[in-house]
Amino acid sequence: MPPVPHSPPGLVIAAPRSGGGKTTVTLGVLSALTTAGVTVQPFKCGPDFIDPAFHSAAAGRPSVNLDSWAMRRGTVEQLMASYLPGADLAVCEGVMGLFDGVAQPGAWGTGATADIAAATGWPVVLVLDVSGQSQTVAAVALGCAKLRSDVTVAGVIVNRVGSERHRKLAAGALAAAGFRVLGALPRRDDLALPERHLGLVQAGETEGLAERLTAIGRFIAEHVDLDALRAVAVSAQPALGRVNARPIVPPGQRIALARDVAFSFMYPHLLAAWRDAGAEIAPFSPLADEAPDATADVIWLPGGYPELYGGRLASASHFLSGLRSAVAAGTPIHGECGGFMALGGGMFDAAGTRHAMAGLLSLETSFQKRKLHLGYRSAVLTNDCVLGKRGQMIRGHEFHYASLLSSGDAPLATITDAEGTAVAETGARRGSVTGTFFHMVDLAD
Repeated sequence: MPPVPHSPPGLVIAAPRSGGGKTTVTLGVLSALTTAGVTVQPFKCGPDFIDPAFHSAAAGRPSVNLDSWAMRRGTVEQLMASYLPGADLAVCEGVMGLFDGVAQPGAWGTGATADIAAATGWPVVLVLDVSGQSQTVAAVALGCAKLRSDVTVAGVIVNRVGSERHRKLAAGALAAAGFRVLGALPRRDDLALPERHLGLVQAGETEGLAERLTAIGRFIAEHVDLDALRAVAVSAQPALGRVNARPIVPPGQRIALARDVAFSFMYPHLLAAWRDAGAEIAPFSPLADEAPDATADVIWLPGGYPELYGGRLASASHFLSGLRSAVAAGTPIHGECGGFMALGGGMFDAAGTRHAMAGLLSLETSFQKRKLHLGYRSAVLTNDCVLGKRGQMIRGHEFHYASLLSSGDAPLATITDAEGTAVAETGARRGSVTGTFFHMVDLAD
């Protein structure tokens, strides 16, 4: 299949496992090349809100997710067609290990990074953590290179090198196995970005972010051959079927969208789809005690970290009264994950303090005992709502540590995990107010 017209060369930065250094390498590559005047379009494999925000800060261009389980083929193609023009290079960061996904395929794959690499034709640059090993890293690289014939490993970067001797042993074994070694990174724990329970602290909350990204970029520029890295990139040749996805219908014409550090988990591709369909977005900040726009015909509360700001939200009188006035007027309100919890009766923080929330839904949630809820979700709507018509299937994901203590509202959807097993989470609806723990990614045709 010929390359996508006007498509810049691209590559995928992946690793055999999580925690191997692919985010640091990705951010450093984005920062270093952007500083050098290269226009780089970032992408992120899988469902992730936090990494793309850092990508955008480093590259100066919006980063969008590409997902073979939750997104339709046509959606992925449309995102590439929308965001690639004007770029000199595409850099896509992988998720978890290169081949890690779920057991059962979703839209057209398992959610693995390898699916995106194969579908686009972008070669993989493998980041290999060599701490605790040296020559054995070549066997790991060979396994990654040979597991799938439709995935090409075009180069490797060794990470967490302890000494020059360590570097020579690892790089020598990789070169002897036929791999192009593009760089070797010494241990630099001081470059690590701060983390919290859902991953990295958000880009907007990271102190001195510009300086941190510049430092990471300089580190990568010093230890990675960026010209060689760009040379292995190739233009996208997607084998995706070349189909147009049915467009996502916005939930309203004028959407009041909560946007601050407590409510920031919103996919850029959904906002773009809404705007492309003619919708207007009116952002407001609950933490600043701003009420949603009274002229909006829908209010949307995304996920985020409301548990860190329970007291401020409970005392945000203008925000809460604005929600209640909207309910009285019959305006639809929808919350995802953190936004869902904020619409409930109350939320217990990690210290056990209960904070009264909006009270528009009956659920009570708690962070006292952290319990991870993680995974892809398929939801079939049981009633018409802002997400779609009754019977519509939506694909998304759930990722939080909250426990549901009680909920007496009607279910919003029948929800299953990636293997088709029903999950306890069903969302909730009461009048014009709805909410779900899962985040919508795309429709399912």
